[in-house]
Amino acid sequence: MADMQDPIIRIENICKTYPGGVQAVNNVSLNVNRGEFFALLGPSGCGKTTLLRMMAGFEIPTSGTLLIDGQNMADVQPNKRPVNMVFQSYAVFPHMSVAQNVGYGLKIEGRPKKEIAERVQEALDLVKLGHLGGRMPDELSGGQRQRVALARALIKRPSVLLLDEPLSALDAKLREAMQIELVRLQKTVGITFVIVTHDQDEALSMANRIAVMEQGVVKQIAGPAELYESPNCRFVADFIGKINLFDGQAKANGNGKTLVETPVLGKVEFGGDANGPVSLGVRPEKVRVSREKPSGNLLAAQGPVTDIAYYGGYSKVFVDIGAKEPVLADITNAERSMGPGFENGEKLWVSWRAEDTLVLTS
Repeated sequence: MADMQDPIIRIENICKTYPGGVQAVNNVSLNVNRGEFFALLGPSGCGKTTLLRMMAGFEIPTSGTLLIDGQNMADVQPNKRPVNMVFQSYAVFPHMSVAQNVGYGLKIEGRPKKEIAERVQEALDLVKLGHLGGRMPDELSGGQRQRVALARALIKRPSVLLLDEPLSALDAKLREAMQIELVRLQKTVGITFVIVTHDQDEALSMANRIAVMEQGVVKQIAGPAELYESPNCRFVADFIGKINLFDGQAKANGNGKTLVETPVLGKVEFGGDANGPVSLGVRPEKVRVSREKPSGNLLAAQGPVTDIAYYGGYSKVFVDIGAKEPVLADITNAERSMGPGFENGEKLWVSWRAEDTLVLTS
């Protein structure tokens, strides 16, 4: 487990502006703790890869400070930094065997052949390719080539491993398997991993903490569960997983409660002291769907089913209650039938608990 008081990377007020005034990274400050799996998450063009490349030394900050292991990286060349990087494209040498690829960095350093052979075998065993050292890259699958790239990075024993969208070229099933494998690998070697991804599921399933970025700015840094259940703004709520959002007007009543009025849900009271425009949000798995009007202290509305999407283990049911978008409910297909048992056009009630509702002020 990472020591939360021992950051290995300190980033303070980092900015990166390209010619023409394009600000890729805007005044970012964050710490990455020693031994943790940290994710930079956001849509294309949000600045996450630029930030990772500044850690690696491939981009120079316009302003701000970057320290790795207590050392200011301002004048430290990429090959002198205590980091190694795994690229999206793997960058495996096609004319070298797997073992030669993995040992290449040590060979350049002039290490003894015996040491190289031992460390190559150790690195290949780590990524479960110990039996494939003699193969050529074109004899490997995409997932195996990605493991070769990982082994080549790990053999140098860096303090930090930087991963730039490392799984994006893999198919869905292999990507899922490699996510589990990367987490196992990180725990085994115990070094700090920093991964860049645009895939929220990837970040949620692997990282100890996640920094969500938008337009060069870090919007929130938190653990996966906190980001999902307690996002601090509409952007994070909408980017992390699926969410139903409703526009409303909030008015604090002075005793720690806020009354939110929405066109489709009426007036609802929440804790807090928000005033002005807000968004109410609820995750699809928190929404219940029923033919009968639900009883109890629930937020509820009725409307016709507009669409049903079957995903095997669960179905997505969309119900039009008169909001900007139909309400999405995730229904577990617990019984062995053809789906959730509802039909398009059928009038249904959607409902959820007030405590499962997010009040987002920005």
